[in-house]
Amino acid sequence: MSYTNDENALSVALVSLLKGVVTRDENESRWQTVLATESRLRDHAAILGLELVVDIDEGYAFFRQREDEDEDIPRLVARRPLSYPVTLVLSLLRRKLAEHDASSGDLRLILDVDEMVDAVRTFLPEGSTEARVTDNITGYLKKVAELGFIRFLTTDSNKFEVRRIIKAFVNAQWLHDLEQRMREYAAGMAGPEIGAENDDA
Repeated sequence: MSYTNDENALSVALVSLLKGVVTRDENESRWQTVLATESRLRDHAAILGLELVVDIDEGYAFFRQREDEDEDIPRLVARRPLSYPVTLVLSLLRRKLAEHDASSGDLRLILDVDEMVDAVRTFLPEGSTEARVTDNITGYLKKVAELGFIRFLTTDSNKFEVRRIIKAFVNAQWLHDLEQRMREYAAGMAGPEIGAENDDA
């Protein structure tokens, strides 16, 4: 069976999006392929109960489970509850990105691991040693990197870039709803998981 270039382009875009997020800065040609086949990608996504999210300004695209779908349709995109510390890190990163966007013309936000350790520490219960706290927070950052929201720099492993796709998952309403639960957790009133969820693209 032979495929036309047009069919190949659609296949490349569809498979890439089913595997995860496609970003302009990581693969320009694949990004352009997604844009060129966007209409047909939306049609194919709808069959699977997915919707295509494309943000041209920020340069990313991904599939998200449609919330209005019949519950009898199995979820293709996994939904996993996030632990309190990972949720906390995500919220702090999103706030830092908002502050950065308001005060800088640079699209890239590069942060230092030590800076995040200091920011996260204030929300965690006291009692652990400094080294243990640092190790734990570094582990949370690695989990956030696995989720695709940050990328450690190859030139300096103590620095990372906050990926702009975080804006699609951690929005103002998400942050607002989370703030009270974070305070309760820090005061020792909440359990280890506070109900924030992440859709794996």
